[in-house]
Amino acid sequence: MMNPVKSDVHFPSLEEAILKFWKENSLIEKGLKANEGKEPFVFYDGPPFATGLPHYGHILAGTLKDIVPRYWVMKGRYVERRWGWDCHGLPVEFEVENELGLHGHRDVEKYGVAKFNEACRSIVMRYTKEWEEVITRTGRWVDFENKYRTMDTPFMETVWWVVKQLWEKNLIFEGHRVMPYSWRISTPLSNFEAGLNYKEVQDPALTVRFKSVTKNRYFLAWTTTPWTLPSNLALAVNAEVDYVEIKETATTDHYVLAESRLSAYYKLENEYEIVSKFKGKELENETYEPLFPHFKDKKSEGAFRILLGEYVTASDGTGLVHTAPAFGEEDFEICRKYKIPIVDPTDFEGKFTEEIPEFKGLNIKDADKEIIKYLKAKNAVVKHETLVHSYPFCWRSDTPLMNKAISTWFVRLEPLKEDLLKNNKKTRWVPEHLRDGRFGNWLENARDWNISRNRFWGTPIPIWRDEDGEMHCVGSIEELEKLTGKKVTDLHKHFIDDLTFKSPKTGKLMRRIPEVLDCWFESGSMPYGQLHYPFENKEKLEKNFPAHFIAEGTDQTRGWFYTLSVIATALFNKPPFQNVIVNGLVLAEDGKKMSKRLKNYPDPKSILDNFGADALRAYLMSSPASHAEDLRFSEGGVKEVIRSVLLPLWNAYSFLVTYARADQWEPTQFKGESLDHLENDLDRWIISRLQSLVKNVEEKMEVYHLYEVVPQVIGFIDDLTNWYIRLNRRRFWGEEKTADKEAAYATLYSTILEFSKIMAPILPFITEEIYQNLRVKNKSPDSVHLCAYPEQKQGRIFQELEVQMALIQNVVSMGRNARNTNKLKTRQPLRELLVITKNPEDKKAIEKYREIISTELNMKKVSFTSDEAKWVSFSAKPNAKILGPRLGQKMKSISQKIRELTPEAVEKLESDGFLEMEGEKVFPGEIILDRQPKQEGVIQTMGSITVWIDTKLDIGLIQEGQARELVNRIQKLRKDLNFEVVDRINVAFETSEELQQAFQIHRGYIMSEVLAAEFAPKTKAAWSAEQEIDGVTLKLAIEKV
Repeated sequence: MMNPVKSDVHFPSLEEAILKFWKENSLIEKGLKANEGKEPFVFYDGPPFATGLPHYGHILAGTLKDIVPRYWVMKGRYVERRWGWDCHGLPVEFEVENELGLHGHRDVEKYGVAKFNEACRSIVMRYTKEWEEVITRTGRWVDFENKYRTMDTPFMETVWWVVKQLWEKNLIFEGHRVMPYSWRISTPLSNFEAGLNYKEVQDPALTVRFKSVTKNRYFLAWTTTPWTLPSNLALAVNAEVDYVEIKETATTDHYVLAESRLSAYYKLENEYEIVSKFKGKELENETYEPLFPHFKDKKSEGAFRILLGEYVTASDGTGLVHTAPAFGEEDFEICRKYKIPIVDPTDFEGKFTEEIPEFKGLNIKDADKEIIKYLKAKNAVVKHETLVHSYPFCWRSDTPLMNKAISTWFVRLEPLKEDLLKNNKKTRWVPEHLRDGRFGNWLENARDWNISRNRFWGTPIPIWRDEDGEMHCVGSIEELEKLTGKKVTDLHKHFIDDLTFKSPKTGKLMRRIPEVLDCWFESGSMPYGQLHYPFENKEKLEKNFPAHFIAEGTDQTRGWFYTLSVIATALFNKPPFQNVIVNGLVLAEDGKKMSKRLKNYPDPKSILDNFGADALRAYLMSSPASHAEDLRFSEGGVKEVIRSVLLPLWNAYSFLVTYARADQWEPTQFKGESLDHLENDLDRWIISRLQSLVKNVEEKMEVYHLYEVVPQVIGFIDDLTNWYIRLNRRRFWGEEKTADKEAAYATLYSTILEFSKIMAPILPFITEEIYQNLRVKNKSPDSVHLCAYPEQKQGRIFQELEVQMALIQNVVSMGRNARNTNKLKTRQPLRELLVITKNPEDKKAIEKYREIISTELNMKKVSFTSDEAKWVSFSAKPNAKILGPRLGQKMKSISQKIRELTPEAVEKLESDGFLEMEGEKVFPGEIILDRQPKQEGVIQTMGSITVWIDTKLDIGLIQEGQARELVNRIQKLRKDLNFEVVDRINVAFETSEELQQAFQIHRGYIMSEVLAAEFAPKTKAAWSAEQEIDGVTLKLAIEKV
């Protein structure tokens, strides 16, 4: 017999019990091995860092990564769900630096690279236990046992192999370029890393003057980086922009700037006099005096003159661009074109060197104030403002980035770009717009990828070089051992940097270059590294590449998605994945970024402890964040999922089990073929709705539109609980075991059991609980997650019945809306509902299910008419906000025609979807229709149907309504006292004579509804509750018989 199910449930406790059940029965292990040997479904799980705890972003992406593999396992595929850890890179190094009290590159080298790297190794897995606990608690089934780690030697060897493949294709090169640079961690970053952490900041906006050598005038230039001014070597103008020399009225100084920028510096025209106008090209090669003396010797090499640059605009600043070639990409390129040397007076920690003795040892940002003070003392500052703008910060140290010319290693992107774009077209993106939008645009504009980092804890770049610049790239441990004659057991920097060998070509001694790889290169090599390809599992990878599915957040369009794509295209000219779901950001409820410091969001653990993982999963999956939009996380949203999804489903399950136990109905009595011969229309309808749900969910899952699944599920639960069970309760209440009752049990049992399988990937806990109690032991899989996914059964689909029932539901909904609008409770019976429709199919359905409408809306009579004009008056007017801008001059005449619309014209508008007026099509949303009843009552319209309700009440209707109110009060009291639904009771009451009369008239109805053995008025009793009906006091006492 099924175990009893209480109507009240604490979902977190239930989930903890299920976790224990899974563990005791090794179900996660069984789930991970399910379908082994069958056709694989390949899923890549992006490796997180274990140096921090999981947050909502991880849970969101993790839920997507759990649902899809669960679904495909139930569809018969074998899915490896191997966990991975990202172990190298800046997050780990930065944390170790903080713990050891180190600050930057110099400190690490003093401390010792070997000790530092081993310290990194020791903390990498610090939070793995917490990760495993949270991931498991959210319901994910993951293979932690066979995890891959990017710091393990086999993984690193594969990364070396990837580098060698790209090297041999001439895709890796060393270049000296201006790159985004983090002075806090002393390393260049890639362009996509530089875009990960923009912030609104205040910076000084300085306009400085440069004195012309040849003429009595100054050139004005504007900058928001005063710290770059000591390195100024040129000014740039646009050849075709109009410039002016003006004489300033107040000072008589002569300034040169773009003519269009005059208004930015002078409010009134009498504040200056234009001396001359000229194109920018006339300024080329005019020289000026340097602001600072430190690099004045560079004048002989072409510095301190005006250059022509197409990138220069007159949209802001002065139209002249201060140029410091070491600190700006365009500055670097234009100076290289004009053969001006590069100077960089900053070290790798962003501090000024002895080349600028006044500011030696100062961080560049700290130096701004001192530089401004220096320039003001020289009278070189024309204007000093503060600018609020968006500026890039280091994604790991959270310090401002700088641009810095530096030698670094790149992957060449231009040869790959065409294939990258073609391969991207082969991938299904969810949402679709990301493919050609955010991601496609990024690929279109892809720059060479900077893959080297001047750091320590990472995969060393496997390039050795001799003193003449001859280079050799090593692609495996075996190759390195042959070259060096040494045994290699670990590929980290402190194990291999001392390994040297003679060049196979020149015979000269070769040493490894000092850089390590960007950790994004490692995560982009994850498909191969996790398998130690090509040294092992060669056939396995090549047969199953690309992956069927991956999922991560929008930030990975410039991160993991990008690096996977570059490496897969370079190696195999294939996309790395066939389908990708991209989730959005999870923000605090106020729309701000979640912040531990501000504590502006609930701790994920508290949400799981208070509401459970199923509620959180369903909330996230039904939110905008499940398809790349941002979500303002709300605890109330999680509660709403419990109210609208979990509790109704639980109540349906509880209802079934409670009555089945009372009737001693067992799942062993269920025969599946009985569902092929159902006679009751409601049974046939819910079974058909279930088949439609199977089809619809399957269609959405097959195209990875997970965000469209939960709304359909909510709709089905509503149909199940508020329609099927509600309309069928009396069939279960009957004491006799009839064929009809058996059919009702079979229908409800199979519906809930099959629904638990449909929902298992999304709600793994509640569905497991339901399944375990409903399944026939020894004749079914051990877990709902080991079941086959339900398949649509064509013989159980009744499309016409579903259409008809949807119509009846709409009519009932219209009736309820009409009642609510006029504050008429559903428990108050009304005399008549009139359905107005000209559609014969609608009339046929309403006639067939008239009793349902009457019962649900508490109507004494349901009737029909096709004559809307007799019952409804209406007026029409144009929706001016929409029509006005579209129609222009025709608006006036068409507006008049809209106001004169006949009922026939309105009917045509609603059937055809438009009306034609003066050559223009006018649509329903552009016309505002107002319907009013011609006779006393209320009306509601939806599509082609209007309902009219007679709202007049007589004493008989009022008394029946009062009896129904009493039933409602007693039923609530039964629930409050934790009575079982089958418990019979005695009822005593005390109230006014009027209410007693109403209760007496409807005594039989009341006793039947509440299962009362006795029902009588009393003047004294141990009253259970005091209530009101229609403002009259009612005292109630109930007890079990």
